[in-house]
Amino acid sequence: MENIFFDGWGSIIRTLSVTIMGYIAMIVLLRASGKRTLSKMNAFDFVVTVALGSVLASLSLNKNVSLADGITSFFVLIFLQYLITWLSVRIRQVKQVITSQPTLLLYKGELLEGALKRERITIEEINSAARNGGQENLSVIDAMILESTGDITVIPTLKSDTPNTLKEASNFPG
Repeated sequence: MENIFFDGWGSIIRTLSVTIMGYIAMIVLLRASGKRTLSKMNAFDFVVTVALGSVLASLSLNKNVSLADGITSFFVLIFLQYLITWLSVRIRQVKQVITSQPTLLLYKGELLEGALKRERITIEEINSAARNGGQENLSVIDAMILESTGDITVIPTLKSDTPNTLKEASNFPG
């Protein structure tokens, strides 16, 4: 338990320099991988983001992890994220494994209780989404969808009898 408060300037300088270089390397790799890597997150993207943060923390604080090891880990995680998203755009089965399907929560002013329970959405969250969508009464909303990112989209008025953007929702009644 020696030196728990200060282990010398060498340790601090190493932490500063490796953290800065690791951070710069991560930013360069993220920018090189494209906009999709930095977009709104689904569960898969969230896991990759947490893993990148863990690698940066390990690189910064663990003296047994070299800068080259950390940058290699960044590269592998970002490459795998790029590869999986590239495949998910081209192969439907990969997309189904990686991303969840949107879920219709309210249709034509009626809450879909089964969907709310299955997705663990409370009435308070529904009311909040309605307010954020500029609506004061659920009965006048035509559709509310829980997106794969976790956002709730409010569609006040459906202008079509066959709304094709709702057909991908897991429980669309059409």
